[in-house]
Amino acid sequence: MTDKPTPPAISTPIEFSEQDHAFMRRAMELASQAEAEGEVPVGAVLVKDDEVVAEGWNQSIGAHDASAHAEMQVIRKAGKVLENYRLLDTTLYVTLEPCPMCAGALLHSRVKRVVFGAPDMKAGAAGTVLNLFESQASYHYADIESGLLEQECRHQLQAFFKRRRKEIKAAKQEKQRQEKQQQELELKTDKSMKGK
Repeated sequence: MTDKPTPPAISTPIEFSEQDHAFMRRAMELASQAEAEGEVPVGAVLVKDDEVVAEGWNQSIGAHDASAHAEMQVIRKAGKVLENYRLLDTTLYVTLEPCPMCAGALLHSRVKRVVFGAPDMKAGAAGTVLNLFESQASYHYADIESGLLEQECRHQLQAFFKRRRKEIKAAKQEKQRQEKQQQELELKTDKSMKGK
């Protein structure tokens, strides 16, 4: 017999509260801030007793820090605000399902409830690809709720990546055009040098 609590199943409530919607909309605004800074648009809000404790957005690219995900930013800020690394009785609202790194940090920081918008089909660690929150190795469990404003969160991410792919393609084409122009110029220069 073990004293270890049984992990909760991922649940999607039939209805999220108006307050849940408001906090997720704020997380989406923060995701827009990330996008404006050239980052993947993910935003997060940590709440305790119906009050915002900390907010954050992805800053990995600008900070040159692979760990600067929205959730990690929030955990760091909240620890300072609450003067405790244990973020007991808090709820995290995040626009994209946490990755394994963030899920681990959320478990270590004892966040009670995690609400995410869009599932992460590549690295989701709250049930989509794997579920660290239900691992028997965990010493803490969080209630996981998914799908809050899922379509809006998914659209925000999809639009960003569609635009990013288009920009990368245009930059590649421009580079190829410039290289071709340079080759033609070099060829002309060679021909004119041989004619002298």
